[in-house]
Amino acid sequence: MSIFIDQSTRLLVQGMTGREGSFHTGQCKAYGTRVVAGVTPGKGGQVHEGTPVFNTVMEAKRETGATAAMIFVPPPFAADAIVEAAESGLGLVVCITEGIPVLDMARVKKVLKGTSTRLIGPNCPGIITPGECKIGIMPGPMHRSGGPAGVVSRSGTLTYEVVHQLSAQGIGQTTCVGIGGDPVNGTSFIDVLEAFQADSETRGVVMVGEIGGDAEEEAAEYIKAHMTKPVVGFIAGLTAPPGRRMGHAGAIISGNSGTGQAKVAAMKACGVHVCKDLGRLGEMCREVFM
Repeated sequence: MSIFIDQSTRLLVQGMTGREGSFHTGQCKAYGTRVVAGVTPGKGGQVHEGTPVFNTVMEAKRETGATAAMIFVPPPFAADAIVEAAESGLGLVVCITEGIPVLDMARVKKVLKGTSTRLIGPNCPGIITPGECKIGIMPGPMHRSGGPAGVVSRSGTLTYEVVHQLSAQGIGQTTCVGIGGDPVNGTSFIDVLEAFQADSETRGVVMVGEIGGDAEEEAAEYIKAHMTKPVVGFIAGLTAPPGRRMGHAGAIISGNSGTGQAKVAAMKACGVHVCKDLGRLGEMCREVFM
């Protein structure tokens, strides 16, 4: 099984005709994702690299039966693109765009509360169910299908490192979700953990966090209260000094809040198998999951 996406997912791409959108749409197609439409206002009626282009998401959904959207729209317009996808009734929106203003995302969160749309991102690598569907920018070939591990991460590049190590150890993945590192995002650690807990094929979860905010501490409490499957955790940025932003906009320590040490302590207290040496994460997962 998998979570959120599978072989039946029908994808439309907002911003498909741009350079980045065009390239990564091609990569998703090559992986086997069913890309059924592109959306670029003013270019409706065209066919871009074999895929029909529409002016609006509503039109694309009506004509192609799209169920999910991937967004490569520039930051000033990305929030409106998310809202358009949600108001069109798409069940899943994956926003790759980086640099969306926080106030714009706060508005998006308010709109999404009244819909059934799940947003992954923004500023994320996307989501992949190995061997079935890829929506995002992650390198597909390194993934291994069949489970038993689910992966959820705030960091894109660390997700790739984790997946590489898992596959090298012969540990397949059910689904890998990059939730993004912005202060205001859509899907949370807890949302993904809940889905993995309900997935019969997922027998263990890798959770990759980083400094800043309290999402990891909240996830740890959820794991303690609700997870029956083992979780291996890693926190990036343990050596970051207070006030120094490391990578993502949300990865910043303020006073005693958001420190890596506090996150590690919370995870350990809640039964998470914490890995402090990233180079050994795959080996630890093999010991815990297999």
